[in-house]
Amino acid sequence: MKTITYSKNIFIAVTNLCRNRCSYCSFRKDLKDARVIGRSQARRLMEAGADAGCSEALFTMGESPWEQAGFFRLLEQAGASDIIDYLVELAEMALESGLLPHTNAGILSMENLRRLQPYNASMGLMLESTARLPAHEGSPGKNPDSRLQFMAAAGRMRIPFTTGILIGIGESDQDRRDALLRIAQLHSSYGHIQEVIIQPLDPKPGTALASADRPRLSDICRTVQEAKSILPADVAIQIPPNLADPLPAVAAGATDLGGISPLTEDGINPGRPWPREEELKTLLPGYCIRERLPIYPRFIDLGWQGSRTGPLLRRLAGQDGLAGEKVYLLR
Repeated sequence: MKTITYSKNIFIAVTNLCRNRCSYCSFRKDLKDARVIGRSQARRLMEAGADAGCSEALFTMGESPWEQAGFFRLLEQAGASDIIDYLVELAEMALESGLLPHTNAGILSMENLRRLQPYNASMGLMLESTARLPAHEGSPGKNPDSRLQFMAAAGRMRIPFTTGILIGIGESDQDRRDALLRIAQLHSSYGHIQEVIIQPLDPKPGTALASADRPRLSDICRTVQEAKSILPADVAIQIPPNLADPLPAVAAGATDLGGISPLTEDGINPGRPWPREEELKTLLPGYCIRERLPIYPRFIDLGWQGSRTGPLLRRLAGQDGLAGEKVYLLR
């Protein structure tokens, strides 16, 4: 019976201020609506997540928010003076709560990447596309070369890494293949890509691509098949089950369902609820559904996890490196 994995997480939006203005994004907010999460709210989320049996704290934020006017005032209101120091503090808080951090903070300097590495089980950055697309006009952080360079730096640091492509934003089939090939090349060089997400566009009201066609399931499955043929066998192919029927995608070659949260919504695709954990077997009859941690077993074997995550990782991982029996912290 083929095993399909998923992780159980909470989504923590550290800040929604961002330098990029992508045509499909509803996560980014202008200053008047932007925020930086406070410590008390973050701690409540983490404690609730641990109590619900989650093992991952997914930290995400807008890219380079410090380039936006008013950001440091928001940060000061949250009681912090440096966003990377604050991310470290939040990651330490997550570890204390029994959650393994996975941070996706956009393109960072090498110094900041090194500061975050010890506190994260894994990290990530969506490549999205290697094509220069109108959807990314006004988004300097979506320069494909810059993203690939950052992913290569993470590889040199031996950071287990999640990336992916976004389909339906104006790219061609060849653009998708090119992006998958570049990811495969990175993995061949550094061996650090643990999973690749095939994420279909979810058109959102109020965005420039609100009336764009949603990718058809046949397109999604064809892209999954392409990924299976291009990516090395040890790289998982992920399909978000709140954005596409997972059964045809799994039949096409997908092996992972990504983060399933019992508490928090998909902050990137609000209004697209996660299936409940108990629904997964119904959605995927004939498959063995297993919970994993935010770091895949082979990277645990290699010792590539952040140095500060080791004690908790040893508690949470079973003998096969997937999620073992939960041991809850007493508060």
